Amino acid sequence: MTINTVHTKSELGTIVRTWRNAGKIVGLVPTMGALHDGHLSLVRQAKKNCDVVCVTLFVNPTQFGAGEDYATYPRDEEKDKALLQSVGADLLYAPSVDEMYPDGTAATLSAGRLGNILDGEFRPGHFDGVATVVARLFAHANPHKAFFGEKDYQQLQVIKQMVTEQKIPVEIIGVATVRENDGLALSSRNAYLNADERKIAPLLYKTLVETAQKFVGGMPAAELLIHAKENLISAGFGPVDYIALVNANTLVPLETFLPDVPARILGAAKLGRARLIDNIAISER
Repeated sequence: MTINTVHTKSELGTIVRTWRNAGKIVGLVPTMGALHDGHLSLVRQAKKNCDVVCVTLFVNPTQFGAGEDYATYPRDEEKDKALLQSVGADLLYAPSVDEMYPDGTAATLSAGRLGNILDGEFRPGHFDGVATVVARLFAHANPHKAFFGEKDYQQLQVIKQMVTEQKIPVEIIGVATVRENDGLALSSRNAYLNADERKIAPLLYKTLVETAQKFVGGMPAAELLIHAKENLISAGFGPVDYIALVNANTLVPLETFLPDVPARILGAAKLGRARLIDNIAISER
């Protein structure tokens, strides 16, 4: 027996209303499929925090730009269903593009400033598409809580902002990044790495860690960021879209480390066919 799967918002709404009428706390885990243990950690966290958990599977066209990998993005719904079954997800919502966008696939929400910096500078319109699809998933699923990985940290901040601006009554919960033993953040796009690139890939995480340590130690951001980019390029990455030391809440750049200001370091770089992103919190510990 495989996980119960629905494909329309009408079917989903009927089930969720039954749950809510029974007094159950509903958790939602939005995904684009090609699931790995990072996604499953979101489901596990949702199971701890909620009575029932719905996972969504939808490769969202509005968050892919021209020349990006929408058509080739990894898809394997049957494998995803088996994985979700193994961690106890209660329901899978796998809508079609027409179900999500009956009015056409133009993004209708703006992510504003948060959507135009960092990743947004290199993927114009991406976060508008994210905000649009997540708002629609929330409207379809009506969850009490929704779970997102910190690996996509800018996305997490965009969604928190969107929920506040749109006054959507859902609690957004960030879940820590899941990593391979060598530090590489789990990602569906890691499948694009060949054997040699896979050996190089963990250097992105290592570079972020070392840069963060030096930042806490008092080195100025400008000098550190130049060195970090040079380090990655010499290892085989390229181009390096950005390495940024920022306020963790606003994503505004920081010039020096301030103990009372929450800080984060984020990075994005190409490695072969893959574009890798990662981030870590910065603290004195």
